[in-house]
Amino acid sequence: MPDIRPFRAGDEAALAEICLKTADAGADATGVLVDDDVWAAVFVLPYVARHPDLAFVALTDDGRVAGYVVGTDDTRAFEDWFATEWWPRFAQRWPQPVAEVTRQDGILTHAYGRRAGAEPFGDRYPAHLHIDLLPELQGRGLGRRLIDTLVAALRGRGVTGLHLAADVRNTGAIAFYPRLGFTRIPSHDDVVAFARDL
Repeated sequence: MPDIRPFRAGDEAALAEICLKTADAGADATGVLVDDDVWAAVFVLPYVARHPDLAFVALTDDGRVAGYVVGTDDTRAFEDWFATEWWPRFAQRWPQPVAEVTRQDGILTHAYGRRAGAEPFGDRYPAHLHIDLLPELQGRGLGRRLIDTLVAALRGRGVTGLHLAADVRNTGAIAFYPRLGFTRIPSHDDVVAFARDL
Protein backbone atom coordinates (compact mmCIF):
# COMPACT_ATOMS: atom_id res chain seq x y z
CA MET A 1 0.00 0.00 0.00
CA PRO A 2 1.53 3.35 -1.03
CA ASP A 3 2.23 5.69 1.85
CA ILE A 4 2.50 9.42 2.47
CA ARG A 5 5.16 11.08 4.58
CA PRO A 6 6.40 14.62 5.17
CA PHE A 7 8.99 16.02 2.79
CA ARG A 8 12.59 15.49 3.88
CA ALA A 9 15.76 17.25 2.79
CA GLY A 10 17.17 15.12 -0.01
CA ASP A 11 13.80 14.63 -1.72
CA GLU A 12 14.38 17.61 -4.03
CA ALA A 13 15.77 15.64 -6.99
CA ALA A 14 12.83 13.23 -6.92
CA LEU A 15 10.34 16.10 -6.76
CA ALA A 16 12.05 17.87 -9.67
CA GLU A 17 11.84 14.67 -11.73
CA ILE A 18 8.14 14.18 -10.92
CA CYS A 19 7.45 17.81 -11.82
CA LEU A 20 9.17 17.34 -15.19
CA LYS A 21 7.41 14.04 -15.93
CA THR A 22 3.96 15.59 -15.33
CA ALA A 23 4.45 19.24 -16.35
CA ASP A 24 2.95 19.11 -19.86
CA ALA A 25 -0.73 19.18 -18.81
CA GLY A 26 -0.13 16.01 -16.81
CA ALA A 27 2.16 14.39 -19.39
CA ASP A 28 5.95 14.11 -19.63
CA ALA A 29 7.48 17.51 -20.45
CA THR A 30 11.01 16.24 -21.10
CA GLY A 31 12.41 18.29 -23.98
CA VAL A 32 9.43 20.65 -24.21
CA LEU A 33 11.57 23.54 -22.96
CA VAL A 34 15.12 24.46 -23.87
CA ASP A 35 16.10 23.66 -20.27
CA ASP A 36 14.10 20.99 -18.41
CA ASP A 37 15.19 22.43 -15.05
CA VAL A 38 12.94 25.48 -15.44
CA TRP A 39 9.83 23.51 -14.48
CA ALA A 40 10.99 22.55 -10.99
CA ALA A 41 12.67 25.90 -10.31
CA VAL A 42 9.32 27.63 -10.80
CA PHE A 43 6.70 25.12 -9.69
CA VAL A 44 8.04 22.88 -6.91
CA LEU A 45 11.49 23.67 -5.49
CA PRO A 46 10.66 27.15 -4.15
CA TYR A 47 7.84 25.64 -2.10
CA VAL A 48 10.01 23.09 -0.33
CA ALA A 49 12.66 25.76 0.19
CA ARG A 50 10.23 28.15 1.91
CA HIS A 51 7.67 25.74 3.38
CA PRO A 52 9.21 22.28 3.86
CA ASP A 53 6.61 21.71 6.59
CA LEU A 54 3.80 22.14 4.02
CA ALA A 55 5.21 19.54 1.62
CA PHE A 56 4.26 15.88 1.61
CA VAL A 57 5.35 13.02 -0.65
CA ALA A 58 3.69 9.84 -1.84
CA LEU A 59 5.76 6.67 -1.84
CA THR A 60 5.48 3.59 -4.05
CA ASP A 61 5.28 0.12 -2.51
CA ASP A 62 9.07 -0.11 -2.74
CA GLY A 63 9.59 3.26 -1.04
CA ARG A 64 10.33 5.53 -4.02
CA VAL A 65 9.00 9.10 -4.03
CA ALA A 66 6.52 9.22 -6.92
CA GLY A 67 4.20 12.07 -6.00
CA TYR A 68 3.95 15.22 -3.94
CA VAL A 69 1.85 18.10 -2.77
CA VAL A 70 3.52 21.41 -1.91
CA GLY A 71 2.03 24.69 -0.89
CA THR A 72 2.07 27.92 1.01
CA ASP A 73 -0.24 29.21 3.71
CA ASP A 74 0.15 32.84 2.58
CA THR A 75 0.24 33.41 -1.17
CA ARG A 76 0.99 37.12 -0.91
CA ALA A 77 4.02 36.61 1.34
CA PHE A 78 5.19 33.68 -0.76
CA GLU A 79 5.03 35.62 -4.04
CA ASP A 80 7.00 38.52 -2.55
CA TRP A 81 9.62 36.06 -1.27
CA PHE A 82 9.73 34.35 -4.68
CA ALA A 83 10.31 37.70 -6.42
CA THR A 84 12.89 39.11 -4.02
CA GLU A 85 14.76 36.09 -2.69
CA TRP A 86 14.15 32.94 -4.74
CA TRP A 87 14.01 33.95 -8.39
CA PRO A 88 16.88 36.50 -8.53
CA ARG A 89 19.38 33.66 -8.05
CA PHE A 90 18.40 32.37 -11.51
CA ALA A 91 18.65 35.67 -13.38
CA GLN A 92 22.00 34.85 -14.96
CA ARG A 93 21.02 31.33 -15.96
CA TRP A 94 17.60 32.33 -17.31
CA PRO A 95 17.50 36.04 -18.22
CA GLN A 96 14.14 37.74 -18.53
CA PRO A 97 12.85 37.22 -22.10
CA VAL A 98 12.29 40.30 -24.23
CA ALA A 99 9.50 38.49 -26.09
CA GLU A 100 7.53 35.28 -25.69
CA VAL A 101 8.82 33.30 -28.66
CA THR A 102 9.05 29.86 -27.04
CA ARG A 103 7.10 28.07 -24.34
CA GLN A 104 10.10 28.53 -22.03
CA ASP A 105 9.89 32.29 -22.64
CA GLY A 106 6.30 32.20 -21.42
CA ILE A 107 7.17 30.37 -18.21
CA LEU A 108 10.11 32.67 -17.53
CA THR A 109 7.91 35.72 -18.14
CA HIS A 110 5.48 34.28 -15.60
CA ALA A 111 8.31 33.74 -13.10
CA TYR A 112 9.63 37.28 -13.51
CA GLY A 113 6.11 38.66 -13.08
CA ARG A 114 5.31 36.89 -9.83
CA ARG A 115 4.60 39.27 -6.95
CA ALA A 116 2.03 39.75 -4.22
CA GLY A 117 -1.35 40.56 -5.70
CA ALA A 118 -0.49 39.46 -9.24
CA GLU A 119 -3.19 36.78 -8.91
CA PRO A 120 -6.53 37.76 -7.35
CA PHE A 121 -7.16 34.36 -5.75
CA GLY A 122 -4.93 34.95 -2.74
CA ASP A 123 -7.23 37.45 -1.06
CA ARG A 124 -10.16 35.17 -0.23
CA TYR A 125 -8.16 31.93 -0.53
CA PRO A 126 -4.73 32.76 0.97
CA ALA A 127 -3.15 29.31 0.58
CA HIS A 128 -2.30 27.62 -2.70
CA LEU A 129 -0.87 24.28 -3.74
CA HIS A 130 0.81 22.28 -6.50
CA ILE A 131 0.29 18.53 -6.72
CA ASP A 132 1.77 15.94 -9.07
CA LEU A 133 1.71 12.14 -9.19
CA LEU A 134 3.54 9.87 -11.57
CA PRO A 135 1.19 7.63 -13.59
CA GLU A 136 2.05 4.57 -11.48
CA LEU A 137 0.38 6.19 -8.45
CA GLN A 138 -2.58 7.80 -10.21
CA GLY A 139 -6.05 6.44 -9.67
CA ARG A 140 -5.22 4.95 -6.28
CA GLY A 141 -6.55 7.67 -3.99
CA LEU A 142 -3.14 9.22 -3.37
CA GLY A 143 -4.08 12.61 -4.80
CA ARG A 144 -6.99 12.92 -2.40
CA ARG A 145 -4.84 11.75 0.52
CA LEU A 146 -2.08 14.24 -0.30
CA ILE A 147 -4.50 17.15 -0.51
CA ASP A 148 -6.29 16.05 2.69
CA THR A 149 -2.91 15.94 4.45
CA LEU A 150 -2.05 19.46 3.32
CA VAL A 151 -5.53 20.75 4.18
CA ALA A 152 -5.19 19.39 7.71
CA ALA A 153 -1.85 21.18 8.10
CA LEU A 154 -3.33 24.44 6.78
CA ARG A 155 -6.36 24.21 9.05
CA GLY A 156 -3.99 23.68 11.95
CA ARG A 157 -2.55 27.12 11.14
CA GLY A 158 -5.97 28.75 10.95
CA VAL A 159 -5.89 29.18 7.16
CA THR A 160 -9.39 29.87 5.81
CA GLY A 161 -9.11 29.18 2.07
CA LEU A 162 -7.07 27.31 -0.54
CA HIS A 163 -6.73 27.74 -4.30
CA LEU A 164 -4.90 26.13 -7.21
CA ALA A 165 -4.71 26.38 -10.98
CA ALA A 166 -4.68 23.59 -13.57
CA ASP A 167 -3.59 23.74 -17.20
CA VAL A 168 -6.71 24.14 -19.31
CA ARG A 169 -5.62 21.06 -21.32
CA ASN A 170 -5.36 18.84 -18.22
CA THR A 171 -8.84 17.34 -18.36
CA GLY A 172 -8.06 14.73 -15.71
CA ALA A 173 -7.12 17.35 -13.14
CA ILE A 174 -10.09 19.56 -14.05
CA ALA A 175 -12.43 16.63 -13.39
CA PHE A 176 -10.59 15.65 -10.18
CA TYR A 177 -10.67 18.82 -8.10
CA PRO A 178 -14.47 19.25 -7.85
CA ARG A 179 -14.64 15.77 -6.29
CA LEU A 180 -12.48 17.14 -3.44
CA GLY A 181 -14.75 20.08 -2.70
CA PHE A 182 -13.10 22.65 -4.97
CA THR A 183 -15.21 24.96 -7.13
CA ARG A 184 -14.14 26.79 -10.27
CA ILE A 185 -13.32 30.47 -9.93
CA PRO A 186 -12.58 33.08 -12.63
CA SER A 187 -9.09 32.69 -14.10
CA HIS A 188 -6.86 33.40 -17.09
CA ASP A 189 -7.59 31.79 -20.45
CA ASP A 190 -4.79 29.20 -20.23
CA VAL A 191 -5.67 27.84 -16.77
CA VAL A 192 -8.69 26.67 -14.83
CA ALA A 193 -8.59 27.91 -11.24
CA PHE A 194 -10.27 26.18 -8.31
CA ALA A 195 -10.78 27.16 -4.69
CA ARG A 196 -12.35 25.90 -1.49
CA ASP A 197 -13.03 27.31 1.93
CA LEU A 198 -11.26 25.54 4.79
